[in-house]
Amino acid sequence: MKNLLFSLLFTAVATASYSQNNTYQLSSHILDISSGTAAIGVPVVLEKYDETTKIWSYVDEKITDKNGRITDFLNYKETKKGIYKLRFLVADYFKSKKTDSFYPFIEVVFQIKDTNHYHVPITLSSYGYATYRGN
Repeated sequence: MKNLLFSLLFTAVATASYSQNNTYQLSSHILDISSGTAAIGVPVVLEKYDETTKIWSYVDEKITDKNGRITDFLNYKETKKGIYKLRFLVADYFKSKKTDSFYPFIEVVFQIKDTNHYHVPITLSSYGYATYRGN
């Protein structure tokens, strides 16, 4: 019984510590569905669209971690409403896997309308991808 309680407690703590970081408004995740694994070491560029000038501006660039995640885009210290684009630079990732790819990069455009957390993951293979708003 003691081991069961310890296991449950450990699982709860591990799950809580792995959940999205509440200090940041935007996160992403890349899963390679051709191998069923996280896409590690993929550079991801974040840009914001200026609706007045019609120009995209660089905001930040991160690299996916050992779990294929980026948890720390857009610090909550200020309002971040607007139209954004994540550019997933996947060409070198597929080259490292010795796999031909149809996509040198993948761009996902989305709109942040409030102060909620936004999670924008993609699943990909060398000839296809999908995205959705996660949580």
